[in-house]
Amino acid sequence: MTVPGMSINSFIHRSPSMKVILRDGAVALLGTELDILGAKRPMLLCGSSARRSALFGQVMESLAATPPLVAEDLPAHSSVSLVERLAEQAHRHGVDSLVALGGGSASDTAKAIALLLAEGGRLADHATRFTPPSTLVAPTLRRPKLPIVSIPCTASGAEVTASLGVRDADGKKLLFTDPQLASKVVLIDPVANLTVPASLMLSTGMNGLAHCFEGLYSLERSPIAETLALESIARFVRALPAVHREPTNAGHRAELLYAAHLSGLVLLNARTCLHHAICHAIGSVTGVGHGDANSVMLPHVLAFNAGAVGDALTRAARALLDDAHADPLAAVDGLKRLRDEIGAPTRLRDIGVPAETLAAIAHKVMKERGLYYNPRPVSQAAEIGALLEAAF
Repeated sequence: MTVPGMSINSFIHRSPSMKVILRDGAVALLGTELDILGAKRPMLLCGSSARRSALFGQVMESLAATPPLVAEDLPAHSSVSLVERLAEQAHRHGVDSLVALGGGSASDTAKAIALLLAEGGRLADHATRFTPPSTLVAPTLRRPKLPIVSIPCTASGAEVTASLGVRDADGKKLLFTDPQLASKVVLIDPVANLTVPASLMLSTGMNGLAHCFEGLYSLERSPIAETLALESIARFVRALPAVHREPTNAGHRAELLYAAHLSGLVLLNARTCLHHAICHAIGSVTGVGHGDANSVMLPHVLAFNAGAVGDALTRAARALLDDAHADPLAAVDGLKRLRDEIGAPTRLRDIGVPAETLAAIAHKVMKERGLYYNPRPVSQAAEIGALLEAAF
């Protein structure tokens, strides 16, 4: 089976209202942008590393006129219990906006709090549920959500998307989708990003690339998303090596952050597939960083899907390699070379995934939503296990 390009006379494309400001010193505009939104009682969400950075001080200075409720430090992948606790605090303090400083964990926590404050109940009540082999139930979430202002510190593009994932007490990553959860304002500050280690930007950039690849062949996508994906891939392949070579160059950070932003826009109108299903399960079982998991798994999953997505991977390869004659498998080889060039992780064992967890990861993947959108059907956990073994 080959996944063709989308017909231009039959598609749906969503464009949530969003203001994006990319400039040196953008963080200083945070207070002004909240004022434009009419927000007076923000909650600030970030992890421990962001809280220790000079950037945190800049954010607090920008919020001097509207002192925020500063949430407790966020762990990687967040958690249902944390979200429910913070939502209760936000309600008690009359919070009217959320500021996410950081990467996917900060963005997803902000989205989850906004969702829960609006919809009520328990967070799990609103999760998308996938039952193998092909049943997907996604609750309709209609109530207005608090505005989110994001200051991205990674190259994942999570601040742009309308979806989120939060780990529950059993280690399962619950997934949610609501177009209202996309950030109202995104402040992209290349100079401020210099406080973020280049290694983190490079590994999370692999996550951004994965958004683009899956956005090209997901069973739910739009032709506009495909166009964004190809442009983003071409920009990632230039920006990632540049940041690796000159990690303190703010211009290179700007290029990488812009490529990441485009990758997030892809996921407003495409769904992630098998690759992200595996990376979600890796994160929920082991707690390893999502960017590192993406770096390791992406070439393996692309090779697995190649027979079903030849046209899409051909387009991806030509964007990745700037070669009009590249074939589908050239995308896999080109991605491996890029990964090696920037020193991103290549094996699960090197990022802290124990061998004894592979079976549990494979089992969890079989209940992940991404399988529903994958163009090549997956019917057995053994297929996932083989991919994990190859990546170990």
